[in-house]
Amino acid sequence: MKRTALIGHLDSAHAGQTVTLQGWVNRRRDLGGLIFLELRDRSGLMQVQVEPDSPAFAEADQLRAEYVAEIEGTFQLRPEAQRKGDAGDFEVIAQRVKVLNAAKTPPFELSKGENVAEDIRLKYRYLDLRRGEMQRTLMLRSKAVAAVTEFLDTEGFLQVETPMLTRSTPEGARDFLVPSRQSPGEFYALPQSPQLFKQLLMIAGLDRYYQLARCFRDEDLRADRQPDFTQLDMELSFVEQDDVLEVQERLLAHVFQRVLGVELPLPFPRLSYRQAMDGYGSDKPDLRFDSRFVDVTDLFRDGEFKAFAGAEVVKVLSAPELTRKQQGELERVAKQNGAGGLAWLKRDGDGFTGGISKFVGGIAAQLIERTGVEQGGTLLFTAGEWKRAVTALGAVRLALRDLFDLAKDGPRFHVSWVLDFPQLEFDEDAQAWTYMHHPFTAPHPDDVSLFGTQRQGEMRAQAYDLVLNGYEIGGGSIRIHQPEVQAQMFAAIGLSDEEARAKFGFFLDALEYGTPPHGGIAWGFDRLVMVMSGAASIREVIAFPKNNRGADLMALAPSPVEAGQLAEVGVQVYRGQ
Repeated sequence: MKRTALIGHLDSAHAGQTVTLQGWVNRRRDLGGLIFLELRDRSGLMQVQVEPDSPAFAEADQLRAEYVAEIEGTFQLRPEAQRKGDAGDFEVIAQRVKVLNAAKTPPFELSKGENVAEDIRLKYRYLDLRRGEMQRTLMLRSKAVAAVTEFLDTEGFLQVETPMLTRSTPEGARDFLVPSRQSPGEFYALPQSPQLFKQLLMIAGLDRYYQLARCFRDEDLRADRQPDFTQLDMELSFVEQDDVLEVQERLLAHVFQRVLGVELPLPFPRLSYRQAMDGYGSDKPDLRFDSRFVDVTDLFRDGEFKAFAGAEVVKVLSAPELTRKQQGELERVAKQNGAGGLAWLKRDGDGFTGGISKFVGGIAAQLIERTGVEQGGTLLFTAGEWKRAVTALGAVRLALRDLFDLAKDGPRFHVSWVLDFPQLEFDEDAQAWTYMHHPFTAPHPDDVSLFGTQRQGEMRAQAYDLVLNGYEIGGGSIRIHQPEVQAQMFAAIGLSDEEARAKFGFFLDALEYGTPPHGGIAWGFDRLVMVMSGAASIREVIAFPKNNRGADLMALAPSPVEAGQLAEVGVQVYRGQ
């Protein structure tokens, strides 16, 4: 029979009606000759009562957890004492039960799935996805896709798909390579992003493009990364930076309103890269809580504490009172992130005790005034080369957030822009300049003249990151649209004309045929949904993810292939030590 509706779609208007429901048995209870079932589909749960004299009793007696069943019966209000003011106010009195399919005993109890080892959950992902928490997350993701599509369609964006098999180009991570049977010894690459193709679409005159693009990067994994992931990719022609940011703000606000009913205040705050790093030690600062660094370089300059006296910068962060164990953990975090150590002071009246207190007697009042440290509170210091010092203290700041739940009193969601990234950064290992964003990012118009000079490290990029609760959920830039500027950029990162043409010849040719000013952005869609749903990992918002070793434990991928398949594509496998 055809089911009447999803369980969650039934309400008081259906009371007294005969309904047909289909789903999985969530659990079963026998009580005084009665059988009580909970039937589950993706929309919710329904209590089903099967009475001993019901024609459905014999069939219902066969049902066990996770059996697939069809229930026909009368939909009614539960007895008043059992009502809870929600969907649990209703029940079905069964007149007919049909077992649609039996089920083996699951390898873990679905109701306790969050406490099951992740590898087990991933091996039986199809069972893990039956849990209400997982289904709600995937439904949230689906609603976010619908909201994105709705908004961009009304804004005149065209949805265009770009190739999955393309040419290997340097984009900052390793490519996944695909051998070509028809061109032995040659390879496609799976796209790390649709970057060049979306710029070509602007050259083609499509004006506004978007795509929920599948991207692939062979890099080390962590909680917010996967080897294959989804990117919301957008590009716009005839725009300046503010135009792109304004559209993105309205889009994100639309998604949050449609999906969560949350109103994001517009416009989003903006910080320069230098401000973000200098104040929070991160280019994606979590601004749900303040805890901003204070610069005290001048107070220690030429002082008796030699470790700070000659440092390029001395930064301090105010913290609550800390135990010795907590101090040790925070010092470990600082050292892991490049600091030589983590100096500290504890406020005691109008002065300080512990740590480096013997060196600060003459500046104690100034430290208290500048930092506002409370009685019994702790000051934590890093010093040295600017970027290393602020990065280490930034990691300590986030560790303090987690230790004391500092974000709990802030807004549920905080969105900001980080702008004016450096155009170039110096790679100490390679002893060469490289791009910070990608080689197609346009420099600030006032800084173009610095290409090729000793000051090219001071160049600002027209690049921007969208930051949500301390996660970079989007990154983009205004692109280089003039061939001569693109040539200068390639030269700055050490690419000869021949190398540039070998890697990007088709794109360089296209730039010569009338390229409009354009810019765009890509959102990490999995990461966005992770933050919106409150999940701890993007693996929780992807239907079939890889584990932290890049393996699909359910499908057992990656896996060996037959020798004949390798021979067809001219590949030999070398297993190194």
